Parts: sequence; C-alpha cells; structure tokens
Amino acid sequence: MPRPILDNASARRLFLHKHFLGSAPVGPGKGEDLLQLIKGLGFVQVDSVSTVERAHHMILFARRPAYRPKALAHLLEKDRQLFEHWTHDAAIIPIDFYRYWHLPFERSRARLTKKWQDWQGAAYVNELDRVMEHVAEKGSSRSSDLMAEEHRGQSGGWWNWHPSKAALEFLWRTGSLAISKRQSFQKFYDLPENTYPAACSAPKPDPEEAIEWFCNSALDRLGFATSGEIAAFWDHVSASEAREWVQSGLTSGRLMEIDVIGVDGKARKSVAWPGTLEAAQTLSEAPNRVRVLSPFDPALRDRRRAERLFGFFYRIEIFVPEAKRQYGYYVFPILEGERLIGRIDMKANRQIATLEVAKLWLEPGIKPAKGRLKKLKAELSRMARFAGCDKLAIAPDWIQT
Repeated sequence: MPRPILDNASARRLFLHKHFLGSAPVGPGKGEDLLQLIKGLGFVQVDSVSTVERAHHMILFARRPAYRPKALAHLLEKDRQLFEHWTHDAAIIPIDFYRYWHLPFERSRARLTKKWQDWQGAAYVNELDRVMEHVAEKGSSRSSDLMAEEHRGQSGGWWNWHPSKAALEFLWRTGSLAISKRQSFQKFYDLPENTYPAACSAPKPDPEEAIEWFCNSALDRLGFATSGEIAAFWDHVSASEAREWVQSGLTSGRLMEIDVIGVDGKARKSVAWPGTLEAAQTLSEAPNRVRVLSPFDPALRDRRRAERLFGFFYRIEIFVPEAKRQYGYYVFPILEGERLIGRIDMKANRQIATLEVAKLWLEPGIKPAKGRLKKLKAELSRMARFAGCDKLAIAPDWIQT
C-alpha cells in the first residue's frame, strides 16, 4: 500500500509553522509570551558571535520584533523559568524540562570522564573536589575565581581551559553545577539547588520515560521526521533508541509513515502523528514578510533538511580561510514568506551606531524587485534598532549578481 504523501508546499508550510515562522511575528516578546515561544521551540541555541546580535537574541527577534535581550535575562536569571545546558550545543531550555536532563547528565558523565581525562590529563580530575567545595562555600563563581594560583592573570575564556575551568565545565555538563548567570557572556556557576530549587526537587524519571519524552517532544516540534532526525533534535537519545521508538509507534499505531516531497520532487520516508497531513492542509499561508534569520536559527539548524525542503544551501564560513569563502565570514539567511530567498552580509558598527550592510546575494530566480527590497530595508531598519544602532548604511553596490 503506498504511503500518504505530504507535498513540498505543505511540508514547507508545516515546517515554518512548527518553527513559529508561519504566522505574523506579533506579541510582546517578554514574560509569559516569551516563555511560551521558547517552550514551543524547545530550546534556543546560545552562541557568542555578535556580528549584529547574539544568535539567541536574533532567533527570538525574528519571531517577536518587540523582543529585547533584557526579557530573556529576566526569565533566565530572575524568574528562573529557563536554564542553560546542552542539546546539540549550548542552549537555553524551559525549566519545566529540567527533570529529563538527568539522563544526559548521567550519559555525559559516562562519556566525558575518560574522554576529558585523555584530553586534559589528571590535572582537572584533581580539581573537581576543590571546585565543588569552593562553589558550595562561596556561591556563584566564575572560572577566573577558581583559577589555580600558578595560572592567575590568565584569561578564563573558553579558549584557555586550565584545570579548574575544565572541572567547572565537566561539573556543569554532568549536572553537579548550574550556570546561574552571565556577565559579558562570562558564565557564573552555582549549585543547582541554589539556582532552581523547585526543579531540583521534581521526581527524577527513569531512562525509559526520559527517552519517550525526548522522542515525543522532538516529533511534536519537527512535524515529520526520520528516526535520525528525532534522535538529533535534542541529541540526547541514540540512533538505535530513536529507531526502536519509531518502530514501537508504528506497530502500535501511534505513528504513521508518510512520504515527504522535497523541492527536487524526491520522496523521503518519514514518520508523523496521525492527522498530520490533514492538519497541514488547514494551516494559513505564511505572511509575505521578509525576516533576517540567525545562522543558528532552529529552522536552519538541520542544514540538509532545510536544503531538501527549500533548495537552500547554507554553511557558516567563519572557519573557512577568507580567500576560499563563497560569501562571507558570517552571512545571514533571508526568509520571505515561505521561501528562503538569499543571504546578507552585515554587521553592527557600534562605534558609530550604524548597521552596515555590505552585500546581498539572492537565490537563483529571485529578482531584486522594488517591493522586495523595500520590505528587506524595512526589516533591516528594525534590526538596526534592535542592535542598538541609530543608522542603517547600505553599500551602493550591495546587490551581488
């Protein structure tokens, strides 16, 4: 019997709605509205690059233009409705999900203990007790507060992993410490029970319950997926565990197999909840608005999935030698309605409070029509204000051919 088909246009629309890019970007972008947005996304990736603004702030701004970074800091550091930990990378996660992180804590401890000892030697292991004692006694502490005496005066940045820094990170990754706040993006660590006591007292699920939650919640946010995509969403279940979950769901009828049609017309076998195809047909068309996305936007995190659905090839070229870059150091993807139409090279020059736009590359078949450019410039003006810039400066020859 042939599998039901989700056509490419419907798949893209569903994909965008699941990533909160399929409806008008309205809402106060703070408090409960912001918390519900992050819960819907699952997590927001944290990144230090701030060519315009840091990735986590740009992700939220693309969905809530009223959003400002202080709103996230309030939820994270004052209300304690969010916590910072690891998915596929460092991320900000709703505190309601914290109880399921006991599984990755345990798995990280098993995986990292020998790996980091091979990498760092025994020195960081010898620091673990001292670090825990210091934090327990002093409270919220930075890496520089714990730097061994012989290393004082060195930077405590991520590139300088002295033994106590490695110990801090290991204890955070394995759940013994929490990130209580950041100042100038520098982490402060404290005991989890000091940071979010209610979450720490919640019942700890067994591994089977946690795996079930990770797989369920991944498919909820993806809409349709392969078992590999389900495993990769949180990056806390193995490929084999995701395959077993999928097979169990298909056998019981909880899941159904469908063919998702890519932009090239090829079908990809995926699974979905029953009723997904019918629900996709009821979704409204995405507003024909232009939005500039972070390279770490959830909609682009799985580069291959975005390429299959939209025909949009994107790679970050930060680590590519300048002479070999196709586009630029850190270019931003552009979404218009339900299409990824190009990418833009820009940066916030805060010394002169100006958002400087250097180059625009449109995808093949996308024309630099007046209406499109007007919408893009309006979005760039909004982004300039978001980045704290008073002016927008666009290079005369910005449109690349």
